[in-house]
Amino acid sequence: MSRSTQVVVIGGGQAGLAAGYHLRRLGLDFVVLDAQAAPGGAWQHVWDSLRLFSPAAYSSLPGRLMPPQPGEIHPDAQHVVDYLTDYEKRYELPVERPVRVAGVHRDGGRLRVETDSGTWRARAVISATGTWWRPFLPAVPGRAAFEGRQLHAAEYRSPAELADRRVIVVGGGNSGAQIAADLAYDTTLTWVTRRPPRFLADDIDGRALFDAATARRRALDEGRSDTGGVASLGDIVAVPPVREARDLGLLKAEPMFGRLVPDGVAWADGTRAEADTVIWCTGFRPALSHLAPLGLRGPRGRIAVTGTQSVDEPRLHLLGYGDWTGPASATLIGVGRPARDAARRIANLVGRTRRAGQAGGGAIVSSLPIAASTDGSTR
Repeated sequence: MSRSTQVVVIGGGQAGLAAGYHLRRLGLDFVVLDAQAAPGGAWQHVWDSLRLFSPAAYSSLPGRLMPPQPGEIHPDAQHVVDYLTDYEKRYELPVERPVRVAGVHRDGGRLRVETDSGTWRARAVISATGTWWRPFLPAVPGRAAFEGRQLHAAEYRSPAELADRRVIVVGGGNSGAQIAADLAYDTTLTWVTRRPPRFLADDIDGRALFDAATARRRALDEGRSDTGGVASLGDIVAVPPVREARDLGLLKAEPMFGRLVPDGVAWADGTRAEADTVIWCTGFRPALSHLAPLGLRGPRGRIAVTGTQSVDEPRLHLLGYGDWTGPASATLIGVGRPARDAARRIANLVGRTRRAGQAGGGAIVSSLPIAASTDGSTR
């Protein structure tokens, strides 16, 4: 089955929904293809204790403030899932799920999106698949020799599954600190980091991080000196659980070990720590395999962009992968502005294409009118 529309958005998480909001406001025909079986994107899969860095009002997508969570200053992940579910319904975004995209191909004047439920042909594509689906594991000597359990942060859920175990948490960023704090009370914990942990001041939250990322991008765009952005403030936001464990002296980081051994880890000086479980809080990489047929990836696996627009394939926009596709674009509060910019550029592109088609004697008509493409449900 082959269908056509003006824009295909790949990914139905926060970035894909923000894109859909702006595409709808501009009156474009579009569809959002989401690989997940339910709304909420990656927030459905995070660990149980995860909290937002900011109050709800400062963690909102365009057009709709996130309501506060009763009894909580920093909402939990389920509250975010509920918000995204409501957002999708409120704006009647045409989401189809579960749909897995196999590849995006050039097809004359359109881009062809091959999926497990058919083919879409579009004037433009927004890739908004994020990074959660590509956990990164470093090449540490002895990793294959370790006889215990190894998890990435993406697989961790709660301390209950590791109670009374000897656990090593690897990573000095937010996920490492939050998971270490989560485990500090019920396990024998060793927290290791490549450099001493850098906690942000206790009064800094997601609002300040967004402002820092935006100021850095503005400085770079204007040819001024790099402000350092979020990295200049520190590596770890001191959310309440992290602050509590830190102040109790439970978050004492050890330097990175040299290798894993069958029953734990070993440092270069011969020191060892026994472990049943190693949790790798070592980050993620952009999930871009569906774009491989376009041949756009360069150094470090990234695609060259101007704003969100691919330099070598202007019909493609990338949204929500981090600062390289818009300041703080991997956050709820930060994705709205680059989503708006992407939608405007696509509207200009589609408008030029339509005028060219009309000049040649034929108007371009989408087979997916927005009004007929959704009944308001979260399909």
